[in-house]
Amino acid sequence: MTLIGRTRARGVETLSLDAPERRNALSAALLAELAGALTDAGRDDGVRAVVLTHTGNTFSAGADLRDPPAPEALTGLLRQLVELPKPVVARVTGHVRAGGLGLLGACDIAAASDTATFAFTEVRIGVAPAVISLPLLPRADPRALARHYLTGERFDAAEAVRTGLLTAHGEDVDAVLAPVLDGLRWAAPEALAETKRLLTARVLETFDRDAAGLTALSARLFSSAIAREGMTAFLERRDPEWVV
Repeated sequence: MTLIGRTRARGVETLSLDAPERRNALSAALLAELAGALTDAGRDDGVRAVVLTHTGNTFSAGADLRDPPAPEALTGLLRQLVELPKPVVARVTGHVRAGGLGLLGACDIAAASDTATFAFTEVRIGVAPAVISLPLLPRADPRALARHYLTGERFDAAEAVRTGLLTAHGEDVDAVLAPVLDGLRWAAPEALAETKRLLTARVLETFDRDAAGLTALSARLFSSAIAREGMTAFLERRDPEWVV
């Protein structure tokens, strides 16, 4: 079963998260297939840029709670997105939750339709947005991020732009991205790669400094009794025991 769709047009490789029946949750299998597709795109001289998008009404619901990936796998994928020598552009027309926001943070440019919604839901199931903080904390507004991390509230595309999670939003996300992709096609590949290195240097410093600790934190929290209660409550569609 293929979990990542691949198409190409005028040097732009589009990779689509394609598990809509699971709301494109980040399973071990999906992460592995996406990592392989990114490796192929990075090595292919015919690829000038990568668009990361989705099928269905959800970009990604975050970690697959029935089959969560190892924290190391998510850490590795996020770093791969940041280090890829081609620009990566996120195209969102649906909902983004938890780990899905880490994917947006690791992309170089991100745009969404006005109907998209966002939420850091980790605290509501008893964990923390640990690994996804590696690309997000250097790029997003710290005060806005504090509110959304701590409350798990849902917010819209305009707030996501203000927070720094998105580059732009609009009624028609393809119209928003058309000039972006045309601009990338005009740019020299070597210049794009070097410019991306300039832009991601601070993010990679965060990976070098904090990846081991945040990966260990994520593993500890996901294996805790609190997380087991939170994930069970979510799957059973009830409030966890700590709600007052």
